[in-house]
Amino acid sequence: MTAPAPAAAPASTTGPLERGTRTSRILVRVVVAVALAWTLVPLGWMLLSSFKPTAAVTAPTPDVWFVPTLDNYRNLFSGANSLWPYLNNSILAAGISALLATALGALAGYGLARTRMRGKQHLSFWIISTRMAPIAAVVLPIFLIFRFLGLNDTLPGLVLAYLSFNLPFAIWLLSAFFAELPPALEESAQVAGCTHWQAFRHVILPLTRPGLVTTFVLCLVFSWNDYAFALVLGGPHTQTLPIAASQLVTQTGIDWGQLTAIGTVVVVPMMLVGLAVRRWLVTGLTMGAVTGE
Repeated sequence: MTAPAPAAAPASTTGPLERGTRTSRILVRVVVAVALAWTLVPLGWMLLSSFKPTAAVTAPTPDVWFVPTLDNYRNLFSGANSLWPYLNNSILAAGISALLATALGALAGYGLARTRMRGKQHLSFWIISTRMAPIAAVVLPIFLIFRFLGLNDTLPGLVLAYLSFNLPFAIWLLSAFFAELPPALEESAQVAGCTHWQAFRHVILPLTRPGLVTTFVLCLVFSWNDYAFALVLGGPHTQTLPIAASQLVTQTGIDWGQLTAIGTVVVVPMMLVGLAVRRWLVTGLTMGAVTGE
């Protein structure tokens, strides 16, 4: 009687392609984890330090366990140098400029997307190229123009300065959103009895809500974080939060407790805005709108 042949070893169920895909997933997760740590650890440490006493903030050995205090925030929002005027100026200047940029950018972007003309791509590039200009190259001419018009150290002047950089970006971004919508939508609305403006307001704008929200948030962040325009064009009556933060760095020393507190005040509102509109923000950034015309 012959012995039965040994059973063949089971074939490997993991092929080279699957192993490569698994390795890629692990590599992507590692890169994402490193990027998150690179971003969140400094922010978390700043938030933690803003609740530390002054002695703990400047201690040579970092201390994680401490008794939290609100003295840094209390000192920021009380006394002669209260942070409220700076915060109010930042909210008004950034908010109004972002709203104007979104509204005007929607009108101009829709016209640019629907107009058939020779050289439209060159016009789109020229519009966004004005946003590419370095602030250092344009801040002096703007300062001279604003001084002639009496707009220095005024909120309208600061809003106009922010708008000069936000509007080209808004036009370029929103024109790509409008270009993705078929013109048949407006034609159907006009057949149903709508005017061209009604079709734009009731049909096109609701469909581009992710683009509008994305544009508003990005313009708001650009204006909120601005330092150069606020420093050169602003003054005692229009100083914003970045200017207030720079004033804590003096020749006599740096108030690290208040500096981390004001850094938290600057960062947290924009993070909350981003989280509140993250659904539209992610949709807007993944619709191909950042490719332009």
